[in-house]
Amino acid sequence: MTDAPPVPQGDYVPATRHGDLITTAGMTPRQAGQLMFIGPARADAPVGDYREPVVLACRNALTATRALLAPGEAIAQVLSMTVYIATGPGFTAHSRLADFASAVLREELGERGRCARAAIGVASLPGDAPVEIQLVVAAGR
Repeated sequence: MTDAPPVPQGDYVPATRHGDLITTAGMTPRQAGQLMFIGPARADAPVGDYREPVVLACRNALTATRALLAPGEAIAQVLSMTVYIATGPGFTAHSRLADFASAVLREELGERGRCARAAIGVASLPGDAPVEIQLVVAAGR
């Protein structure tokens, strides 16, 4: 994970803030603007093959969130996470892939990382990314 917020791939910002709420844009598994993984999740591939792209996308969402924290602030609670997964025919392990992102949030934030979540299969994602993650977070001291 880098300290710089992820580079937007279009006409948007990595995250917005209103009061104590921070909402991220959908984050794909990119480093320095470069998509590191491509292609849909396949039913015939081991679920573990998708851990790395999910973790990278989740860490990008956390980085975008932290970029909007004021000095002395922290993530008080992750309120919601949406995990979009580009899937091929027959793929049904959406929740198992989303569990990789949930584990990142728990590792970094403990109980503050436990949140409501949706895991959604889609036909495609920007740049042929396998996953896109969006967070809604409460900031606090």
